[in-house]
Amino acid sequence: MKVALSGASGALGRPLAAALAAAGHDVLRWVRGTPARADELAWDPAAGGVDAAALEGLGAWIHLSGEPIAGARWTAARKRAIADSRVRSTRTAAEALARSASRPAFLCASAVGFYGDRGGEWLDESSPKGAGFLAGVCAEWERACEPARAAGLRVANLRFGVALDPAAGALASLLALFRLGLGGPLGSGAQYQSWITHADLVAAILHILVSDELSGPVNVVAPAPVTNAELSRALGRVLRRPAFLRTPAFVLRLALGEAADELLLASQRVRPAKLLASGFRFADPELEPALRRLLA
Repeated sequence: MKVALSGASGALGRPLAAALAAAGHDVLRWVRGTPARADELAWDPAAGGVDAAALEGLGAWIHLSGEPIAGARWTAARKRAIADSRVRSTRTAAEALARSASRPAFLCASAVGFYGDRGGEWLDESSPKGAGFLAGVCAEWERACEPARAAGLRVANLRFGVALDPAAGALASLLALFRLGLGGPLGSGAQYQSWITHADLVAAILHILVSDELSGPVNVVAPAPVTNAELSRALGRVLRRPAFLRTPAFVLRLALGEAADELLLASQRVRPAKLLASGFRFADPELEPALRRLLA
């Protein structure tokens, strides 16, 4: 089908665009600024601009755009940018799709941060919203899809967990520490982390794209979440490095403030109930074998 992709230049967008093309789909990349390739289209989500002609014959729009949430303290300005970049662009896309005669599906990124800090409680798509900044952002992000949903389009809110990629993101940061022998749990280490490999993440999006029964929130995580301490021990075994150097919570809070509590210390034990019920099969369902494959 003809698939529009916003966020195509990101760490997930690049392999997803390649996988879509390999599966035979015609990929159109939304870009901000002047298009440099034949498959690129310009849009300005802040100004509400979408070329209606580009939506003709569209089968789906996969929306991944958003300001990065990690890597720095959350100042008031940064929190506004994190929220606005997601909510405004999503509303722009949803309103444009609602006016389209093509009736495309809308697959929009979200995150398991929707659930807040929930300890050891098992969470699935029916679980209520949690507390905190990220939970609020995710709720507003998903509500911004409402124009498309109200128009009768299929809308799937992709609640991503921590994506494991040795070249980017959380795993890349951990590898640098563990290879120096400085790895270990963060805070108590008891917080659950819901993870997924990049290969399964891309495969899951392709599965959702063609599964008409999948709509609303969909947890895109592996079926076996682990505690941060378990993650540290598994990574230590795979790298054959020590994994006992614990970083106290107060040190993380001094460095990152509120972001430390929500990104590093919050606990989300999430089950991909809808994906499993739809027949999706994970290539990497368990953490340690997944790490061994990624770091072979």
